[in-house]
Amino acid sequence: MMSTTLFKDFTFEAAHHLPHVPEGHKCGRLHGHSFMVRLEITGDVDPHTGWIMDFAELKAAFKPTYDRLDHYYLNDIPGLENPTSEVLSRWIWEQIKPVVPLLSAVMIKETCTAGCVYRGE
Repeated sequence: MMSTTLFKDFTFEAAHHLPHVPEGHKCGRLHGHSFMVRLEITGDVDPHTGWIMDFAELKAAFKPTYDRLDHYYLNDIPGLENPTSEVLSRWIWEQIKPVVPLLSAVMIKETCTAGCVYRGE
């Protein structure tokens, strides 16, 4: 078998503020981002299909989570009361891992130059 990692990127728009930053910190104010989410799947390539997972299946698995995030105020979503990139990536992991067991990483980018990767516990 050939273990491989594939990924699919998604973008969504959302607003948030970070309630626990020091007073006067710019992230303590309401602001928004064009977030990018990368879901990575690691597993063995099926010798018949030649893939690990159909990209369409991954997109369908992420859609309910995407619909909860896109154009919403993240602080209002249970579990995202302090929606840092670190918290958001873990929260997405917790939504997706039960339906996509081969999930190996969730990457979040808030900007072109800043983000984080969560790989599970």
